[in-house]
Amino acid sequence: MPHIAIISSSVRIGRVSHRVALFFQQYISNNKFGTAEILDLKEYNFPVFDERLNHQKNPIPAAVDFSDRIKKADGVIIVTPEYNGGYPSSLKNAIDLLYPEWRRKPIAISTVSDGVFGGTQVITSLAFSLFKMRALLVPAMCPMPKAQELLDEQGNPADKQTLEKRAGAFIQELLWCVEAKQKMEKNDG
Repeated sequence: MPHIAIISSSVRIGRVSHRVALFFQQYISNNKFGTAEILDLKEYNFPVFDERLNHQKNPIPAAVDFSDRIKKADGVIIVTPEYNGGYPSSLKNAIDLLYPEWRRKPIAISTVSDGVFGGTQVITSLAFSLFKMRALLVPAMCPMPKAQELLDEQGNPADKQTLEKRAGAFIQELLWCVEAKQKMEKNDG
């Protein structure tokens, strides 16, 4: 059974994107697609990036924990809000902290906004950063427009059937990529 790490990227007061992370965690678990854990960047509260983890002499325990959880995950969902057309510095900080951990890691992106476009402007810049880190980007995206209306604070959807249908295609694509990677690694060995 695959294990999925869900990165909740926003550290902002009153963040809405965390609701999306909670929704995905519940959706994966309830449908028995695998196990899922949320890696909440607000809780990690990393200092401003000054060096990659693998080059630090005395890394903070939170950074080592984050690295270990990314390594152990079969796939990653990044849930990110869009701030002025880009992704939050908390996410850039966490991505840059690691390097070998991202290599060939299946990563799916869900963008979030309180507007009608669902944060889609952030996809290009985030995908480019992950591409440069040699991550395996899942081709399906899952924008969440007007997230404050889609989900309550615990991640429960207002229209469960519609949201789960959209999430289903997204999660299935991630799981396909996870399985494809596992098959390729098996053939390499």
